[in-house]
Amino acid sequence: MGKSMTELPPRRRIRDAELMRALAHPLRSALLNYLLSVGPRTATECAAAVDSTASNCSWHLRQLAQWGLVERVEATDGRERPWRAIPVGLDVREAPTPERKAVEATWLRQDDELTQRFMDTMDDLDPEWQQAAALNSYALRLTAEELDALNTKIDALVRPYVAPIRTEAPEDAKVVHASWRAFLRIEADGRPSA
Repeated sequence: MGKSMTELPPRRRIRDAELMRALAHPLRSALLNYLLSVGPRTATECAAAVDSTASNCSWHLRQLAQWGLVERVEATDGRERPWRAIPVGLDVREAPTPERKAVEATWLRQDDELTQRFMDTMDDLDPEWQQAAALNSYALRLTAEELDALNTKIDALVRPYVAPIRTEAPEDAKVVHASWRAFLRIEADGRPSA
């Protein structure tokens, strides 16, 4: 890994409500997530990964480019130029609440979709990847300050492995989807658990 947290590139802070509405679009969010995960790809490659068409992906990639979230890079084979994500992550904690909720709901749906895809194909994966996967849940008793500190510690552990940051990964490393959900438990009646 080699880099300390202070040397890691920061997430891009998003506060603009209009940009947040653009990021709440499921296809744009999926495209950005895909490029952050796998690196530069053409619109055709993106289409196969996000279940869309190349022309639709091209249009949405151009929209993301207007916001400075993706850019074109030189093609290695002289054909279609690939797109790459510019940030190494997004921080939406300071965004307006309705827009933040919309973006995070989109991310949650993508997280659920990726989890379901894994579950659907798990039997076809190498046993080592089946064993390495984890879907854990915990019931924690914390203060808001402790939760914030725990999230910071988890981020410090995970960020050095983030795909665009980890430039010297072992040759057999693959893209892994990881997520951490931690929030106040709310009961069916809308009240926090006691």
